[in-house]
Amino acid sequence: MSGRNFPTAQDAENAFYEALERCDLEAMMAVWAEDEEIICVHPTGPRLTGPDQIRESWARIFSGGPRARVHITSQVAISGMMLAVHSVHENFTIEGQTRSDAVPLPVVATNVYLRTAAGWRMIVHHASPAPAQTQSAPREAPPKLLH
Repeated sequence: MSGRNFPTAQDAENAFYEALERCDLEAMMAVWAEDEEIICVHPTGPRLTGPDQIRESWARIFSGGPRARVHITSQVAISGMMLAVHSVHENFTIEGQTRSDAVPLPVVATNVYLRTAAGWRMIVHHASPAPAQTQSAPREAPPKLLH
């Protein structure tokens, strides 16, 4: 794993989505905690547990190379001293789409971060297709913070 240190859960989340857009497997895995109990659920996929299953899944997803952009909206962040939970809407657009086709593919995701000796690390990513009614125009409101 990379020696990157994420001083805040938001730093880890930003690195997660940057790695996702770049299809950078090493950067993606650097965000995850080094723990056998980490969990990842991709939209419509099974629950994956542990770094090996999670690495394999991202390697398959990234095999086609960078094609998608993701815009995060509607973030709700719940944070404590050792744990942070972020609920977000992931709005994907695929490169090569014409402007009329470029309707973001909405996904609802929950990301859970744990504060470790090496900084904040992801321990859970659970993403699901968003229901059609959540496809309203994204609001650019500041993130909601619940303490």
